[in-house]
Amino acid sequence: MAPTPTEDDPAAIWRHVRSELRASLPAATFDLWLEPLRAIGTSAETLYVTGPTRVRTWVERRYLPQLESSLRRLGRGLERIVLVDADQGVRRDEPGGRAVAEPLPIDPAHTFDRFVIGPGSRFAHAAALAVAELPGEAYNPLFLHGPPGLGKTHLLGAIAGYYRDHHPELTVHLTTAERFTSEFVTALRTEGPERFKERYRRLDALLIDDVQVLEGKPRTEEEFVHTFNALFAAGKQIVLSSDRPPDSLERLEERLRDRFGWGLAVEVEPPDLRTRVALLWRFAGDAVEQLPDPEVLRTIATRVPGNVRRLEGALTRVLAVSSVFDEPLAGPALSRALPAAGRPAGTPAGAASAPTIEAIQEAVGGVLGVSREALLSKQRTPRVARARQLAMYLARELTPLSLAQIAREFNRDHSTVLHALKAVERRNEPGSELAGDIHDVRRALGELEAPGG
Repeated sequence: MAPTPTEDDPAAIWRHVRSELRASLPAATFDLWLEPLRAIGTSAETLYVTGPTRVRTWVERRYLPQLESSLRRLGRGLERIVLVDADQGVRRDEPGGRAVAEPLPIDPAHTFDRFVIGPGSRFAHAAALAVAELPGEAYNPLFLHGPPGLGKTHLLGAIAGYYRDHHPELTVHLTTAERFTSEFVTALRTEGPERFKERYRRLDALLIDDVQVLEGKPRTEEEFVHTFNALFAAGKQIVLSSDRPPDSLERLEERLRDRFGWGLAVEVEPPDLRTRVALLWRFAGDAVEQLPDPEVLRTIATRVPGNVRRLEGALTRVLAVSSVFDEPLAGPALSRALPAAGRPAGTPAGAASAPTIEAIQEAVGGVLGVSREALLSKQRTPRVARARQLAMYLARELTPLSLAQIAREFNRDHSTVLHALKAVERRNEPGSELAGDIHDVRRALGELEAPGG
């Protein structure tokens, strides 16, 4: 480990901070992501670091918490690390003043053009684009909500990037609720709340990711209410994201939840099978020179019904296994990297092992883009009802459970299950969309062999 710096030299402080990660990372990883960064100054409780945009973005996402923990342990009075453009330097309110709040760097991949639109995200994409084109006029506030990994952060970054490229005159701040809280606490300890208020309330657009983090932080909530009111009254654009809709953030003050509903709240839903295949095409195009066989990507998509991050991780595993074991993607590499849902790893396809009800629910939800929670809820929208009926049908087909047992697994009565069976049987014609969905769910469950298996 590097010796503790004996003076307030930003370069020496940065060398010490990153030395802790050097011990826990492979040398090649450290050289790729940490070596290109350099410290350019300090202000208040912040260490400013710069480097190539691609490197800054990755380090911000992957290593910033560890780096900031190391910085605090150093005991030099520094609390935060902010990654900035090389030509931006340490921004200040005025000569000799305190540093202004730095926005998150925008991931170059987070653009509207690179956002893969599906049935569950079409409305959110359209609303985000409208807000980007007409700041303060379309939907204000815009509140995006849904489980993690579905593209909310991508859309916030796309909006911020659009402002940067098309409205450079606007003062835009992209941040997370966690960073907002940290900045507020730091301001209370150092310069006082007035400077914090001044910085935030002169913004033209405020975009905050993961706003649910404000729950249980009454002082920060109070300040955010005032900031929200000031920006809203001035016609400034506010965009927020959360893992839940406003009325489900029960630990937030009611007046804050009420304000979140003043504009437009849009749910981002899990991607359906076609959207997941399209996402894999995008990921594969970025990762390899020669795209895999389309059927390989379809098989990955059926076996990984989760969010965008899980999809990207699954493709990475398949590519890694193929490379390490020198196996074709469509053969053993696929089975080795992605055991079929509902079967323990290592169990061959076709083995006599009935999938669990939970596995069937997850597989159906993955293929149709409906969460398991929605299947078990009281929702009766056509999309959810269709997925629920299909899951009940396959539970009857693939498990030895009785109608009453299946009904209990779906929080329904046996007459509902009986109705679902008849509805699916009536529509299950050869070549129909429903027949294709059943085929895809069976493949996700390992009832069918993967291509090349």
